[in-house]
Amino acid sequence: MATEDCVESEGLQLPRSRMANERLHALIPGGAHTYAKGDDQYPENLAPVISHGRGAHVWDIDGNRYIEYGSGLRSVSLGHAHPRVIEAVRRELDRGSNFVRPSIVEVEAAERFLATVPTAEMVKFAKNGSDATTAAVRLARAVTGRPRVAICGDHPFFSVDDWFIGTTPMSAGIPAATTELTVAFPYGDLAATEALLTRYQDEVACLILEPAGHSEPPPGYLAGLRELADRHGCVLIFDEMITGFRWSEAGAQGLYGVVPDLSTFGKALGNGFAVSALAGRREVMEPGGLRHSGDRVFLLSTTHGAETHSLAAAMAVQATYVEEGVTARLHALGERLAAGVRDAAAGMGVGDHIVVRGRASNLVFATLDENLQPSQEYRTLFLRRLLAGGVLAPSFVVSSALSDADIDRTVEVVAQACAVYRKALDAADPTPWLAGRPVKPVFRRLV
Repeated sequence: MATEDCVESEGLQLPRSRMANERLHALIPGGAHTYAKGDDQYPENLAPVISHGRGAHVWDIDGNRYIEYGSGLRSVSLGHAHPRVIEAVRRELDRGSNFVRPSIVEVEAAERFLATVPTAEMVKFAKNGSDATTAAVRLARAVTGRPRVAICGDHPFFSVDDWFIGTTPMSAGIPAATTELTVAFPYGDLAATEALLTRYQDEVACLILEPAGHSEPPPGYLAGLRELADRHGCVLIFDEMITGFRWSEAGAQGLYGVVPDLSTFGKALGNGFAVSALAGRREVMEPGGLRHSGDRVFLLSTTHGAETHSLAAAMAVQATYVEEGVTARLHALGERLAAGVRDAAAGMGVGDHIVVRGRASNLVFATLDENLQPSQEYRTLFLRRLLAGGVLAPSFVVSSALSDADIDRTVEVVAQACAVYRKALDAADPTPWLAGRPVKPVFRRLV
């Protein structure tokens, strides 16, 4: 192999980031507060530690600038430090952020949210998606009197809480009795879901799923789930953490016209500020309140759930989406990127190996080996080359801050990465291009 082909010739060096990663691991289990941000998700010694971000770009503490995708795990859809959002936050910071009674901002934020997502009648805010989805599950169990939760087994993540994490390979510390109450149904298969509900007749409290994922829902599928839930007495929950705003301002439910009983939003809602929402039909939500005659449900009661600056950020985000057509821009940028990546991969002879998937506003990529099987080794190779070209892309999820020039530069870097990918495929061995251990999946039993 020629010297210039070796990964060491990339030129990207991250000495400060490497030292900072050591400090992170010494103080924080996993070296990050989110497993998906861990350095095991990146090539060895090429996990940049971020200094700051602006728009679609971030800078690491070594001074390198990157075009960033998947910003904040899909949460920063308007770009970092968006002026309209930051100004709304600044106004509230000067007025105080948390009080012993509700702030007027809470009702204003609720009114704004329910105007944006008119399929819901009540909303309660929290700080993260897991709180919202677990609250939805608790409500479903309370209103149905049933113990079991049916999750869509094809969707990767619903909550950090035991009812879901117990079903993953990282189930240590979770009692088997808890996990046994969670069952799974396949996406797109109404017959299999009905068979599950029949098997556990009168035991399933809810069906919870992302309404859409890497592919569009089959015709009639979501409406069919709605009918199944009604017939079997289940609560239908849409997890709109990802689809919310990226599919439409009113989420996937607004796009596909199927109304769930409950839905959960987060990520894009705050453009990086900590805010999530549980929304739904009044009769399902009200047991978590004070104006009913039944048993009380401890729904969501968080000290910081209604911090004024985060709710102000959410209102500014929603206004920006509606007034500036952000969802349409996300789709246009994603379509441009997907077309460019596919053309670049095909031009280098790896079009069957680097595969772009998903809705244009929520693109991911698969890296396949010489046998067209998913490969962490080839993912490592691809990520190394992207990083060397100044592209930080654990996915190809776009933000509206990207410019056409950013997309064009990304496609150039992808083409360069594809050329190396082709060499590794021809050698049937990507190892010489890895310079260390391969990246690893988040959900695995052992370190």
